[in-house]
Parts: sequence; C-alpha cells; structure tokens
Amino acid sequence: MRNLLSFLFLILLGSCFGSFSEGERLFRSGAYEEAVKEFSKALFLNVTDIKSLHLRARSYEELEAFQEAIEDYKSILKLDPTYAQAHAGIGKVYWKLENYRQAENHLLIAAKHDPKDFEILFLLGRTLLINERYQSAEEFFQLAKELKPKDARVHFYQGMARSQIGDILGAAGSFNMSLRYDPDNLTAKYNRGLVLMLIGYSSWALEDFDAVLKEKPEHVEALAHRGVAKLNLNDRTGCNDLQQALARGSIYARVHQDKCK
Repeated sequence: MRNLLSFLFLILLGSCFGSFSEGERLFRSGAYEEAVKEFSKALFLNVTDIKSLHLRARSYEELEAFQEAIEDYKSILKLDPTYAQAHAGIGKVYWKLENYRQAENHLLIAAKHDPKDFEILFLLGRTLLINERYQSAEEFFQLAKELKPKDARVHFYQGMARSQIGDILGAAGSFNMSLRYDPDNLTAKYNRGLVLMLIGYSSWALEDFDAVLKEKPEHVEALAHRGVAKLNLNDRTGCNDLQQALARGSIYARVHQDKCK
C-alpha cells in the first residue's frame, strides 16, 4: 500500500511540476500555449531557471504576448545582466512593436555581450538603417557579413546603407553580391539599376530595369528610369517609357520630362 501511495504521489507531482525538456518539445513543435503552461510549472519549482524563462519568453513572443515576453527577459537579466539573448529578445519585441529606438538600445547591448551572433548583428543593422544611422548600420552589416558571407540579405541591406552614405561603388558591389546569392530579388535589381545609372553604366542599368519590368510591369519608377537610361544611350524610345510613367504619376518622369522636348 505504501509503495502504491508513493507511486501515485509521484504521478501527481509530475502533473503539478513541469519539465524543461517537455516544454522545449512543445515549443519546437509550435504548441506555444502548452509550452507556456509547462514552463510556468517548471518555474514554480525553480524560479531561477534561465533556460525555462528564455523559452517561455520566446513562446510569449510567438503568441504576441509581448509584455509577458519582456517581463521574462527582464527576469533573466536580473539573474544575469550579461545574458545577450535576453537583451536581444527585448530588442526583437520592440522591433515587432515598431519602436525602433528602444530596439536599437537593447540590440546594441546584446551585440556588446555576444559580438559573434549573426542574427543580433543583422537585426541591429536593419534597426540602425530605419533609424537613419547609416554609417553605423553599414559597419554592423559588415560584421554580420563576415559571419555569413553568402547570406543574400546582409549584402542587400549593406547596399542600402552604402547608398545612403554616398558609397555608390560599394553599394553596386553589395547589390551584385546579393543577386549572386538570390538572383530573383527584384528590389536588389532595381536598386542596382539606380546606382549603375549614377556611376554612368546606363546599358547595365537598362538590363536591370528590363528584368524588373518583365516581372512587375506595373513598377512605374522602373519604367521611368528605364526611359532615362534609354535616352542616355541615345535611344529615343525612352520617351515612350517616360510618357507612360508620367501618365501613371511618376515623380522621376516628371523631373526628367524635358529630355523629350
């Protein structure tokens, strides 16, 4: 009888107190609400379990319970102020809330404590880009690129940052590399066309604008830029492109319509 009672007690205990491994399994399978419950039970038994706090915070993120996620990340930082992923987690939450100033602050701290985490560096670069801190953004994209040199995204955003700081040749190189690893990125092709025009390579720019318009014929600014690229090459059919773009409201076509008078 005593053994039976002990066995039943263990079963009851197991149902009351969760385990990290079960919570992790639920999290990995996408059962975030169940994962939160499991981690909450585990934390009832051990309130300083950083791993459970971290994955519960991540589960809250997936459920868009952002305040609860931030509270868990802050609880981690009380236990370990240098825990980079907690700072990064708060930064990611603020990113999702479009509070990019706060996101930048926390991601900078995260990068300080873990300067080799690609995702932290990459998101920090994007945040700095949005916050118009272009030089800093370019520098963090460079650090991220050193960790993942074949990631098309980091080349693309570095190209955007370089465009803003006036490094046109560098921007063209970045967009080239982005397209090497992701040749279907129409935004990269369009932006490469823009910088190629700026450095005087209108024939190459024309190829990019043609490629964009083949996939997105409604892209009015690509149409306007193609028109100017053609005119730069003494192809008067560019006026047709400019007139069509002007009729569809293109600002660039309006600025350059005198080329066809």
